[in-house]
Amino acid sequence: MDQYILSIDQGTTSSRAMLFDKNGRAAFTAQREFTQHFPKGGWVEHDPEEIWSTTLEVVRQALEQASSKRRSIAAIGITNQRETTVVWDRASGKAIYNAIVWQDRRTAGFCDELRQQGHEADVAAKTGLLLDPYFSGTKLNWILDNVSGARARAAKGELAFGTIDSFLIWRLTGGESHVTDATNASRTLLFNIHQQCWDSELLELLAIPASLLPEVLDCAADFGTTSKDLLGVGIPIAGVAGDQQAALIGQACFEPGMLKSTYGTGCFMILNTGQQALASSNKLLTTVGYRLNGKTTYALEGSIFVAGAAVQWLRDGLAIITSAEQTEALAASLDSNHGVYLVPAFTGLGAPHWDPDARGAIFGITRDTGPAQLVRATLESVCYQTFDLLEAQRRDGLTPTRLRVDGGMVQNNWLCQFLADLLGILVERPAQTETTALGAAYLAGLQIGIFTSLEDIAGRWQADREFAPSLEKSAASLLLADWHEAVIKVRTNL
Repeated sequence: MDQYILSIDQGTTSSRAMLFDKNGRAAFTAQREFTQHFPKGGWVEHDPEEIWSTTLEVVRQALEQASSKRRSIAAIGITNQRETTVVWDRASGKAIYNAIVWQDRRTAGFCDELRQQGHEADVAAKTGLLLDPYFSGTKLNWILDNVSGARARAAKGELAFGTIDSFLIWRLTGGESHVTDATNASRTLLFNIHQQCWDSELLELLAIPASLLPEVLDCAADFGTTSKDLLGVGIPIAGVAGDQQAALIGQACFEPGMLKSTYGTGCFMILNTGQQALASSNKLLTTVGYRLNGKTTYALEGSIFVAGAAVQWLRDGLAIITSAEQTEALAASLDSNHGVYLVPAFTGLGAPHWDPDARGAIFGITRDTGPAQLVRATLESVCYQTFDLLEAQRRDGLTPTRLRVDGGMVQNNWLCQFLADLLGILVERPAQTETTALGAAYLAGLQIGIFTSLEDIAGRWQADREFAPSLEKSAASLLLADWHEAVIKVRTNL
């Protein structure tokens, strides 16, 4: 029988399973959304059991589809929402608290304390990250401090910590594997990206017992085998990467200087910097792009917390659209933005501002403002935030001339064209826009020999469409000036 690679893409708003053939072509997709929990202002949680049940449901659908095509599954690749933090009981596998999502800002005060104590420079030097509630370490500290008995149980070795990849692997293998990969580890505030190991001084700083932590493997490695009791068959889990690094791989950005930006719940721009872990002077993050055969490739990243989530807000919160597909026609129906700007700081501002207390706002509303203006302002906000990331890279001395884009939002032609106009560079949309899941499949395929090398993978990348800048720079500058004025108004740490 021909074989598929099964890619599990566990994202912020949905769990998805995709089947890819040996040529990297998508053959099947199953997807289930799950509940977002907002217990307090700035807090975001997921129910780990709902993450697990939706993941298991779509995986079983994918297996049924493969069986109907008389094909088996050669291997599984996993990609996941990064930084989201789970602590579970090693005996039962049950989480002791809801998953604290990467968007959650509850540890902003703790981060402030650590910063005031002078720890940020050392943390940044070791991890490439800033002291921000975005990352896993302070979330883990909060769970240990706020769940009754958690610290005592952690000290006894009864508990396990993981990002979502680790939690799913634990469940899929029946508790046999407590592992993660280097990309997910690099987002925890606990991992030394230069020495490629958990850092004892950082663990002490954040009061994290080492016994909680998973083993860190390469992105293509033996992560364990699925329990036959669970899926009826033992399938090797052979590739893992955090969602944004998986997209870097799916976009075949393997050469230093290659740049991709993914538009999902948030927006994440990553630039491959090769074997150099470049430090940014403009609050971009130094991170692990991928680690293969023990060799680390580094990247420079800018993170926007709200991109597609703002469109979801238009749909579910304001109910002015019923589907994301409507936004393209609504935005294109206007000859301008009519002076309306949305700053979607729903959970603070990410790079290059790093203001966890900023909150969203809409400026320029008049009596004529309607759904089309709000939709256009929402789409424009994603592009303005992308410009700010690219500008930070330029100030760091980097000069990318093209950008590969992916994620659900880039099906919108209006958005891609406005992005090219604003950035002033060529925007390339691949034929396969679900590059996050594809990247996980490539990693699994590398491990088991379906794909022979990164060069083999790069040769499979194909463009669907290119968007060249068509807006005068002076016009773009006027739009950006108004945007930056709006951002200043929502900032709290100026």
